[in-house]
Formats: sequence, structure tokens, C-alpha cells
Amino acid sequence: MNLRKGFSEKIKRAKKRDAKLEKLEAGLARARALIRDAMINQSRSLPLEDADYVPQGDVYRNAYAFHRSYLLMESLFKIFVYEEGEPPIFHNGPCKNKYSTEGIFLKLMEMNTHFRTRDPDEAHVYYLPFSVAMIIDTLFDPIIRDKAVLERTVVGYVHTISTKYPYWNRSLGADHFMLSCHDWGPRATRYVPQLYFTAIRVLCNANTSEYFNPKKDASFPEISLETGKLEGLTGGLPPSNRTVLAFFAGRANGRIRPALLQHWKEKDEDVQVYEKLPEGISYNDMMRKSKYCICPSGWEVASPRIVEAIYAECVPVLISQHYVLPFTDVLNWDSFSIQVSVSEIPNLKRILMGIPQDRYIRMQERLKHVQRHFLVNDPPKRYDVFHMIIHSIWLRRMNVLVYSR
Repeated sequence: MNLRKGFSEKIKRAKKRDAKLEKLEAGLARARALIRDAMINQSRSLPLEDADYVPQGDVYRNAYAFHRSYLLMESLFKIFVYEEGEPPIFHNGPCKNKYSTEGIFLKLMEMNTHFRTRDPDEAHVYYLPFSVAMIIDTLFDPIIRDKAVLERTVVGYVHTISTKYPYWNRSLGADHFMLSCHDWGPRATRYVPQLYFTAIRVLCNANTSEYFNPKKDASFPEISLETGKLEGLTGGLPPSNRTVLAFFAGRANGRIRPALLQHWKEKDEDVQVYEKLPEGISYNDMMRKSKYCICPSGWEVASPRIVEAIYAECVPVLISQHYVLPFTDVLNWDSFSIQVSVSEIPNLKRILMGIPQDRYIRMQERLKHVQRHFLVNDPPKRYDVFHMIIHSIWLRRMNVLVYSR
């Protein structure tokens, strides 16, 4: 009798979960319909009310659809964070280096009371809170270089949550996400096929040549916060006082930077390119007084220089291959940045000199507009980088684009 009663209770709990899931999916279907309607009928729709901010202008692919989607996300979206695992590898991450967005998002997500739910049955997505950066820092021996530590950690964690909870197996991981800003973020997911091919991977290293899939994976920005300071990071000289045409300083990492340094290193007063800055010259001051900031990929496609340029109101010159830029579902990067192919590096000065002044001023103004979406705030503020990351996850759970192709 006890066995029958136990089996009956399991069936009841399963039916309750199924009923909740049907309700969740129905809510998402209604939201999806509203977003698609906003995409099609934005010119005939009344402006959406928002006390803080109303997205508009050329920095967005479809400002009205983004706003509709964002407000629906705020009202509906719930995230369950698995509590299994111990720091420093789980529930912890770097907050003071170029991988800082990994640790900051994890910290803010665990503290969040708006999106986070403690009831897994009411969640739309499930967060696997492991830090690839902390796995490498804690377990990876630089001499032995045993990459199997990634496999053991990630495979073991997915096994734990998939045997303890029904949610991973129910969706084959499709409503689960991991987040990593480390170069080896994609590598860490290879060892679990469903994590690699089905789950949502939120990555700084959003490299399509390494099977980053923008239909299900999300790109988020690499932001270097070496001191952990969040104030006073933005601002620069007005356009009329920016005396340097273009600037870059950095090591010859990867395949693109050596070509940049070969053609431009310390050869031109207008295009100031350095492998190492001369003594007495400030990197931040150079960013703030340059019209264009050159942002080439290094060993991996992402670069913290992109957000540094946005903060300094210095128009980013993006030189990369196979890189899916952050928040491309929403942002029109062509409106506030320049993209240059590797083959055009020798013509860099000619390309930048050929941009009319009025176009440059418009791009620089748009940088000020778009800054809010890349700011790190603690606690988070609406439309900042924390909320934009969550919005990217929301869209992938919804399986919807918010702009017209």
C-alpha cells in the first residue's frame, strides 16, 4: 500500500508540474504574439509607456519591438538558479579582470528578487551556475595542462542536476543556460552534447567558427573591471577636441593584431598604434581624445576594448572574423561603429578619413545613447548590461527575433 501511495503521489506531482508548464507555455505564446505584432505594426501602434526610458532611434534594429519585448520580459520572465555546488567553482566568479561580467552576472542573478524564482516549477529557464574562469583558476594546472578538469566538472554537475530534478531531461536542456566570459567557455560545453547543441550558451567568445549558434546561443560583452570600480567609467572629450584620428595599444595576440601592428605600429601621427604605450601616455586619456578606437580580436573574437571605446565615446573600429556582437538582436551596430575587414587594414587611414564629419558626429552621439546598455550597476538598473543579458536569454527561450530581416 505504501508503494502504491508513493507512486500515486509522484503521479500527482507530475500532473501539477505539467499543468504549470502548460500555463507557462501559454503565457510565452501570448507574449510571442504581442512581440511579432509589434514588429509588423509598429508604425500604427501607440507608444508604450515607460517611466524610465523609451527606446528609440537608429541604435536599435526595431526600437518599438524591443521595448514591447523588454516590458513583457520584466512582467513574465522567471529564472531558477540551481543551488547545488560549492564555491569557488560554483556560485562564484571573477569580478576584477577581463572576465568580470561572468562573475558579476552570477552575483547579481543570485541576489535578484525580480527574475529569480525559488520554485523551479514556475521557471521559464534554469541557470547552471558554474564559472569556467574559476574552474581554470582553481583546478587547472598550467604545467600538466589537463583540460579534462573541465570535462569532469561540467559533466558531473549536469549529471547531478539531471538526476535530482526532472527539468533537464524534460527539455533535453533546451530551457537551461550557462554563462561564461572565459576563452574556454565554448570548450567547457563540448563534453555534454545536449549542453553544446541544445542548451542556451551565453558567451563572450561568440565565435561562429567554433559552432556558436546565434539562434540558440547569446553573445554578451567582455568588460574589464580591473579594480572593480563601477563609477566614473564613461565620458570623453567632445568631437571638436578629439585630436587623434584612431588609436590602439595592445600585444600582438592572435592573427589580426600582428597585421595591424605590422602596417601601423608607431608609423603615423593620425593612426596611433602601439604594442606598448610610451612612458607618460595614459591609455584611458588616449581613448577619450581619439575619434576612433581600433578594436581587433586577439586570441579569441571578443575584446574588452569594444566596451572601453563605448564608455570613452570613441567610435569602435571592429576588426574581427566570425564574431557575433553582443545584443545584435536589438542593437544596430552599424549606426555607432565601423566594421573593417582584415584585408582592409592597410587602408585603415583612408577609410576613416573618408567618413564625413556629420556621419562621425551622429555615430558619436549614438554611442552616448547606447552606453546605458553596457553599464554595470550594483544593484542593477533597468536596461543596463545585466538586463540586456537577461533579455537575450528571454529571446532565445521565446525563439523569436525582435527585428525585421
